[in-house]
Amino acid sequence: MLMLAVALCNNNASPTEKALLETARTVVKTEYKRISEIPFSSERKLMTTVNDFDGKTLAFTKGAPEVVLNACSRMMVDGKIVELDGSRREEIRKAVESMASRALRVIAAAYGEEAERNMVFLGLVGIIDPPRAEVEKAIEIASKAGIRTVMVTGDNPLTARAIAEKLGIAGKVLTGEELNRMSDEELAEIVEDVAIYARVSPEHKLKIVNAWKCKGHVVAMTGDGVNDAPALKAADVGIAMGSGAEVAKEASDMVIADNNYASIVAGIEEGRGIYLNIKKFLTSILSSNAPEVGIMLVALVLAMPIPLLPVQILWVNLITDGIPAIALSIDPKPPDLMKQKPRRLGESIFTPGVKAFVLGVAFFITVVTLGVFRSFEEVLKAQTIAFTLLVFLELFNTLNARALNRSLAEVGLFKNGVLIASIPLLILLQFAVVQVELFRTAFHTTALSTYEWVILLLISATIIPAVEVGRIVARLKLSPGS
Repeated sequence: MLMLAVALCNNNASPTEKALLETARTVVKTEYKRISEIPFSSERKLMTTVNDFDGKTLAFTKGAPEVVLNACSRMMVDGKIVELDGSRREEIRKAVESMASRALRVIAAAYGEEAERNMVFLGLVGIIDPPRAEVEKAIEIASKAGIRTVMVTGDNPLTARAIAEKLGIAGKVLTGEELNRMSDEELAEIVEDVAIYARVSPEHKLKIVNAWKCKGHVVAMTGDGVNDAPALKAADVGIAMGSGAEVAKEASDMVIADNNYASIVAGIEEGRGIYLNIKKFLTSILSSNAPEVGIMLVALVLAMPIPLLPVQILWVNLITDGIPAIALSIDPKPPDLMKQKPRRLGESIFTPGVKAFVLGVAFFITVVTLGVFRSFEEVLKAQTIAFTLLVFLELFNTLNARALNRSLAEVGLFKNGVLIASIPLLILLQFAVVQVELFRTAFHTTALSTYEWVILLLISATIIPAVEVGRIVARLKLSPGS
């Protein structure tokens, strides 16, 4: 009779119902016409169908054990119907606790002539719904990244705790009933201590989201049902499941096609990598363009000959703002990316560290370029030297931009193959601009000797150790997180 109840009171609409129906089919071979249905809802926590059963009309109910028990006055024992007294209710509650503590999702079933009143309790069904193997590791990675995972479920508190412990989620358990008795202010006071919410409805999710936001946290919420939409909309990042309702997807900022928590963590890692590379790209561009302005301004103030011609500046920007800077956008993610704490809410991409880098590099390139420029009396020669040196300095500086707040040795000098390959290629292009007569005319340059080329390469390479020294000084003087 228990298997019959879970088979008839079933829409085959969720993984749980599919599992129940698959099990029941091994026992139940006869089909019984459904007359009506009282659908499941997260508030009621049960479902009832009314079926034509051998000429009689019977109601079959399944749902949360505590709710189904409240609808029952009798129970079936060894094929006989007996009174469901206090001692038997206690035995059932202990059985539920025992099953739930083993991480089983417990469902009760009953039947009767009246729907959800004076019914006959039939028994309990335990379903194991283990998390995917990769979820535990994903939660661990998220924790190291400063991201806290909170479980929100409609399951029994004991089931929720047992699953949470397997996943490494530890903390206080709060039930939907307890949430109902708490004001928004009271929940906000304890929300950071709660790790598991059990027997909650979708409406509770909105309350939980608002409590976390009240504490100043950036909140991401997952959901798949129509009633999850308000919470998904209220969260900083709403995440809908691929198998969820269209309303939930519309209310969300992103949709996880495979319904996998690990995919969310992987997405966070990818997002961090993209943000970091944007930061590297902008830092490289700014630290390359700033000295060009500085060189021209200083030369103007000191009444020096023009160090760089317009066509030369255009070429510098084409080389240094082109392939090398773009190569930074595909720079490999650092191995400890997901061990770094999240950025502060509202933090600018131009942190004090980035500003110090740009100003320091701009000062170094300006001083070195003008210093070398002034050491030559012939203007054409001096301009060619300054032009070539500036190109080389900015090319080598793209390597520095790969390591914003750490040593270049830590990041790995040769990790970005595209960038490494582009530097000698662009040096050859610069060589052609200076040495090939056709280009010399267009760019107003003069040929350089082999000795001068070697000296310029050596001078430009000094920007790497110079920036490394600057980083050491910055780590000693600047506050953490700069």
